[in-house]
Amino acid sequence: MTVNEEKLLQLRHEIDAIDVSLHDLIQRRTRVVEGVREIKKDTAVKIRPAREAEILYRLCAEHRSPFPKRELCRIWREMIVATLSFEGPFSVAVFHPEETPGYWDLARDQYGTYTQMQRHTSARAVVEAVREQQATVGVLPFPSRDRDEPWWRFLVSDTPETPRVIARLPFIPGANTHDQNLDAVVICPVPQEETGRDRSMLAIEAEEDIGFPAIENALSQAGFSAAFHQLWHDPSRPPGWTYLVEVFGFIGPDSRQMLRLKDALGNRVSRIIQMGGYSTPLSEADLASVEPQTEPQAEPQA
Repeated sequence: MTVNEEKLLQLRHEIDAIDVSLHDLIQRRTRVVEGVREIKKDTAVKIRPAREAEILYRLCAEHRSPFPKRELCRIWREMIVATLSFEGPFSVAVFHPEETPGYWDLARDQYGTYTQMQRHTSARAVVEAVREQQATVGVLPFPSRDRDEPWWRFLVSDTPETPRVIARLPFIPGANTHDQNLDAVVICPVPQEETGRDRSMLAIEAEEDIGFPAIENALSQAGFSAAFHQLWHDPSRPPGWTYLVEVFGFIGPDSRQMLRLKDALGNRVSRIIQMGGYSTPLSEADLASVEPQTEPQAEPQA
C-alpha cells in the first residue's frame, strides 16, 4: 500500500467515524423531540414556523465550511419535517392548476420528500382542507394584483380555526421548480411569532373606499410601511371594501402597534384582522460562502 493509499484509508475511516457520530446525534435529537411531543400532546397543530426559520438563520450565520449552505439547510428541513411527522399527523394541501404545476415543487422542497401531499385545483379547496383539518398546512400562490378573485378573502375571519399565513416560499432560494420565479405562501391556523426578520399580513375592512394613501399614512403613524397591497371589493358583501396589506415588520393582533394603527385609521374602517405573516426567506447573501477563519500567525522573533 502506498503512502497516499494509506492516508486515503485513514481519511475514510475518519469519515465513517463522523457518520456514526452524526447518526448518534440524530437519534439523541429525536429522543429530545419525543419529550417535546409528550408536552405538546394536547396541541392540535404543532408546527412552529418562526422557530424553523430561526434554526436556518442561525445555521447560515454560523456556518464556516466549504460545504454549501443551501444543501445544509436542505438537510435540516428534512430533519424538521421528519420530526413533525411523528409529533402528530402532518400533510400538505397544494394548489395545483394544470397550467402551473410548480407549486407542488415548492411544497415538496419545504415539507420534505416523503410527506403526504394532496393536489387541489382551486385555492378555496386548499383553504377549506386546512380549515377542516384535512391537511395540516396549505400552499397557495402569493397574492397578486393580476388575480381577479383573490383567494386571501377566505382568510378574512377572526375565528380560531381560520388559517393564517405562516411562511413564504421558496424559503431557500434556487428552487428547482417546473415554473420559474414562482412565489407561494403557506397557511395554517397558528399565530405568527416574531423573529426580527418578519412581514405581517393585515386585512383592513371599510364601508367605503378609503384609498390606500390613507392606510399608508396610518401605517406610517404606527411606525410601519407597506410592502404590498391589494383591494377586494364586493358590493354584495358588507362591509364591501377589504384591503390586503403586507407590512414590513411584525404586528401582533393585540400589540401596541396594532392599537396605534387602529387609532390612526379611526372610524373609517370596520375592523383590522391580523392574517398572519412570515419570516423572510433566506437571501443569496445568507447563502454566500464564508471562508473559515484562520488563527493569526505569530510574528517571528527578532
